[in-house]
Amino acid sequence: MVDLSQYLPILLFLGVALVLSSAFVFLPMVAARFTGAHKPTPEKLSEYECGFPAFEDPRSQFDVRFYLVAILFIIFDLEAAFLYPWAVSVFSLGWTAWIAMMIFIGELALGLVYAWKKGALDWE
Repeated sequence: MVDLSQYLPILLFLGVALVLSSAFVFLPMVAARFTGAHKPTPEKLSEYECGFPAFEDPRSQFDVRFYLVAILFIIFDLEAAFLYPWAVSVFSLGWTAWIAMMIFIGELALGLVYAWKKGALDWE
């Protein structure tokens, strides 16, 4: 026969997590009803962007360069995120880690050169 008492801490943890997450979701809604914050008006229901009303259709297409610049930023931001921990421990890791990081930086440099030659960084 299986001893299920070993699972009691897990069930208690899940129960507490469920109660707390429910409280974080529903208590603000209840408090808004009692304090009067939940009174929709046309001003509250209007769309706005950065503090002023939208001046364009929200379904308009963005230029693909916005996405390309965002993806390039993420790639080179991740390069910096990998470079800092490596730089801190490079002397204790040895030549293998140094060579691996130089290959990684070389690949990223090739990607940057490719994006530059393709005109991905040109803005008109």
